[in-house]
Amino acid sequence: MMSNNLNPPSNGNPSISPDTGIPEFRSLQELIDKVSGKHVHSMDHNEDSGLAHPVHYPFLAIVGQYEMKMALTFALINPQIGGVLLLGPRGTGKSTAIQGLTDLLPENNVSRCFYGCLEEDVESEGLEAVCPDCAEKYAKGVSLSTKEKAHLVELPLNAKLENVIGGLDKRQLSHNRMRLKRGILSMADQNILYIDEINLLGDEIINAILDAAAMGRYTIRRGGVSATYKSRFILIGSMNPDEGNLKPQILDRFGLRVITRGLKDDNDRYEAYLNSVQYRKNPLHFQQLYEQETFIAKNELEEVRREISKVDLPVEIAKIGIKIIQDLNIESLRTEIALFEAAKAHAAANKNVVVSMADLLSVAPMALRLRSTNLNSSFFEQQANNDKRIVDLLTRINTG
Repeated sequence: MMSNNLNPPSNGNPSISPDTGIPEFRSLQELIDKVSGKHVHSMDHNEDSGLAHPVHYPFLAIVGQYEMKMALTFALINPQIGGVLLLGPRGTGKSTAIQGLTDLLPENNVSRCFYGCLEEDVESEGLEAVCPDCAEKYAKGVSLSTKEKAHLVELPLNAKLENVIGGLDKRQLSHNRMRLKRGILSMADQNILYIDEINLLGDEIINAILDAAAMGRYTIRRGGVSATYKSRFILIGSMNPDEGNLKPQILDRFGLRVITRGLKDDNDRYEAYLNSVQYRKNPLHFQQLYEQETFIAKNELEEVRREISKVDLPVEIAKIGIKIIQDLNIESLRTEIALFEAAKAHAAANKNVVVSMADLLSVAPMALRLRSTNLNSSFFEQQANNDKRIVDLLTRINTG
C-alpha cells in the first residue's frame, strides 16, 4: 500500500561522536526527520538581531511538511528527477522551504567567461564548443572556471521574455557594437531556478523556460548576432491552486508534485508558531541554532550526490513501477523517469545501493499524482476507426 508521507520523525536522540562531539545520523533522511522543528525556544534577545542583511528561515527548522522537504532534498540529490512543483494554499511554507535550501547547495565549477565556457565543454565536444578566447586559454593550460557555491535564482512574476532569455546589450549599442546580454535562464545554469506563482506566468515565458530546461541549453538570435547558453538548472515551482490551474503540458514537465497543507496536529502548529516568533525576534541567532545540523546535512548531501550514480534499479522493481503507471492510465513517459530517479534518490538518502520496493512506494505519490491522462476515450475509438478506413483503402488500391 502506498504511503502518503515519507517516514515521519522517529523518537530518540542521535548518537554523539566521541571524537568530534558532533551528532551522528545513520542517513540523510534520519537527519532531516529528527532535526525538523527542534525545540529552540530559550533564546537571549538582548543580542544584536543581525538584520544587516536578509537571513532566511533554516530549512531544518520547518515543522512537519516531511513530503515537501524530502521532495526538495531528492531534487538536490538527483537532478534527473526533473524538478519539483509545490501546490498548496498560502502560508504552508512553500517559499520558506525553497529559500532555506540555499544552505544545503553544493559548490559548482562556474565559468569565468561571459559566454559560460567550461573545461568540460572542450573535453566533451572539442575546442569548437568554446569561444576563441577560451580555446586559447585552454590550450595554454589557463583555467576557464572557478569554484562557486550554487545559489537560488528567483524569476520575478513581472519578468519579460528578454529578461528570461537575454537580448541585445543596450550599453554596447551606444558604442555602435552588437553584443548579447545573458538572461535569467543562463544565470540559473547549475543553480536552482525558482518560479513562484508559476500558474500566473505567460505562456511565452513558460515555454521558453521548459524548452531550455529540457535541452539544457538554448540559443538566442538578434539580428546578425547569436549565442548559445547552457541552462542546466533544477526547476522548482510553487502555486496556489485557488489562483488558477496549470496547463497539463506544463504540469507534465515537473518530476515530483507535492500537495502542501496546513499542519493538522495542534502541537505542530503551536511549535511552528513559537519558532516563527523566535525567528522574527532574532533571525541570525535562530539560524545559528541550526548551524551544526545544517553543516552535517550539507556534507551528507554532497556524499549522497556522489553515490547516486551507483544506485541500481532492479528490473523486477521497474516492472512493478511500470504496471502501476499503466493501471493509473498515465501516458507520459516522463513518469517513469520521475518515479525511478526519485526512488534512486530515496535509496541513496538511506545509504542503500539497490532500489527496494519500499523506496519505490515511498516516492510514488509524489511522482504519480496529477498525471492521469484525461483524454476522452471516444477520441481513441474515432482514430482507430479512421485508421481502419485508411488501411482498408490502401489495401484495395494495392490489390486493385
